Amino acid sequence: MATLHIEHPITDLPTWLRAFNGFGDARTNAGVRSHRVHQPVDDDRYIYVQLDFDTVESAAAFKGLLESVVWKSAEHSPGLGGTPTALVLNAVDTGSA
Repeated sequence: MATLHIEHPITDLPTWLRAFNGFGDARTNAGVRSHRVHQPVDDDRYIYVQLDFDTVESAAAFKGLLESVVWKSAEHSPGLGGTPTALVLNAVDTGSA
């Protein structure tokens, strides 16, 4: 399993959530198996998102779509308050060492 970790400033949570929830079909069609959304307890203008995929390739492809299409357009990314950072992560087997 691979995880796409995304973090960025937001303008406000309700606007960002409407955009995030409106993009649900695109996430499903891209192969997102589950997602988690977090905010720091001391910063309501920042968001962390983890999207789980079956493969690194599907996570990387979705990252590419976000970077080349979604985040390039204010229309597609209302609530985005700054430049996102996105990383594709692999799980580490901590029991093997």
